Amino acid sequence: MKIAAQKIRIFKIKNRKGYAALCLNHLTEGRTLFQVYERMLKALRRSGMTVARAPADIRRLIKKKI
Repeated sequence: MKIAAQKIRIFKIKNRKGYAALCLNHLTEGRTLFQVYERMLKALRRSGMTVARAPADIRRLIKKKI
């Protein structure tokens, strides 16, 4: 099953260094945006899902409010 990259929500973790990502009941954490995005892709692959097309700029996936 393919999903859109826009379904991945990346946000800055308060009181910590790094970022976190949410997508379809998966949560991943990492120090950089790229690391969080790669970990989310790996978690989705384990569930049998793939991202249809990689975003041109990962920073566009950052959300201020969750």
